[in-house]
Amino acid sequence: MANKGTCKAKDCNREAVARHYCRMHYRLWRHGEMPKPRYRTCTFEKCRKKRVRGSLCEEHWTARHGKAAAAAAPSAPAAPTAPAAESA
Repeated sequence: MANKGTCKAKDCNREAVARHYCRMHYRLWRHGEMPKPRYRTCTFEKCRKKRVRGSLCEEHWTARHGKAAAAAAPSAPAAPTAPAAESA
């Protein structure tokens, strides 16, 4: 197997395995824990989850917009109820 060089992470001299990272740094990159993750992450403080809507992950978007969005959405009309029969 051809030598791919050393890991491109700062202060790491291990052998590069994938995408110019060693095994440890590649795993961190895949999980979005490196300074430059493989996908855009949520902008909420210390959240490293993948963005889903706008700049937030699903959890933080629902927390911020979920209740307001549910209240603004038109609700289904209520089913008509049968009149109660009066007993004498």
